[in-house]
Amino acid sequence: MTRALVTGGSGDIGAAICRRLAADGIEVLVHANSNPQRAEEVCAGIVAAGGRAVPLLFDVTDGAQCREILAAEAEREPIQIVVNNAGIHDDAPLAGMSETQWRQVIDVSLNGFYNVTQPLLLPMMATRWGRIVSLSSIAGVMGNRGQANYAAAKAGLHGATKSLALELASRGVTVNAVAPGIIAGAMTGEVFDRDAIKTLVPMKRAGQPEEVADLVAFLVSERAAYISGQIIGINGAMA
Repeated sequence: MTRALVTGGSGDIGAAICRRLAADGIEVLVHANSNPQRAEEVCAGIVAAGGRAVPLLFDVTDGAQCREILAAEAEREPIQIVVNNAGIHDDAPLAGMSETQWRQVIDVSLNGFYNVTQPLLLPMMATRWGRIVSLSSIAGVMGNRGQANYAAAKAGLHGATKSLALELASRGVTVNAVAPGIIAGAMTGEVFDRDAIKTLVPMKRAGQPEEVADLVAFLVSERAAYISGQIIGINGAMA
């Protein structure tokens, strides 16, 4: 059975991705750090529906911890699908942004990509098949006021995605990024009301986590074997 690691698997989009991959017969490692109970709940729901899932707890900003835990998992059985979904935002205009705000956002979203993906590459390459999908954002494409840190981290993912795709193209491993716009969920509800969404989104609605999950599920499937190095927007025609 193919195994997938979904970082940030306890969040709205992450949980939807975990459920969708499990429904396709993939064993899912549901990652969490600050919310282990939520990861366990996601796993329990997947198992109750007949799928396979286990929680995996670690801090994506801790390189040593990532290498230790992921090396052990990969040695037990290769992880052939990696979905880098963990990310945070801590917004402020750059003129008033603290160094801590800048570093923490980049540490999770961009350094976390390296800490999680790098230890799994050689075991994945040995199988001659793999899928790496990173969750970016429309902010990484267009920028966004008050999110210079977040946009920089996500734009950095785009460069890493394109470069890694070139490195792995001959090894049967594809590497892509998905850049959602406004997606319904706990964090979106704190920032955007319905009127704002109707103004910002040409389709006049927020996307659903399940719609993002469907796109990710396609990208990790055999049907997407010739798609690599791409940044794919899912944003209701915002860009």
